[in-house]
Amino acid sequence: MTTVLIVDDSPTIRRMVRVSLEGLPGLTFREARTGLEAIESLVVAPADLIVLDLNMPDMHGLDVLKFVRAQSSFTSLPIVVLTTRGDETSRHAAMTAGATSFLTKPFSAAALAGEVRGLLGIEQPASPAPAREHP
Repeated sequence: MTTVLIVDDSPTIRRMVRVSLEGLPGLTFREARTGLEAIESLVVAPADLIVLDLNMPDMHGLDVLKFVRAQSSFTSLPIVVLTTRGDETSRHAAMTAGATSFLTKPFSAAALAGEVRGLLGIEQPASPAPAREHP
């Protein structure tokens, strides 16, 4: 199983991210409400991908990102920053700190799922064959 750690102080956003990704095969989910909780969660049990908010009350997402990237075991861990801050300065700061990708809220469930699918190498499900009419 592939573990996705969803880090956001909003329970609604955590639920929306989970619902957006539940259709992808083989995923399990863990959630963290704060940056410190995310770091503790990673220390206890590593994740295969993180969806990370930037604006959190205890520790800014950029600080979480920098901390995670400073750990040798997490240098290649995919981290999707998902934030309300869509300005170029925030995007640049996140990518410079080591984000793998950057999406803004409100977000499209399909866009998030597509991004995660690509980062984790999950095959696109085959389209069902068109139904044939019988004579």
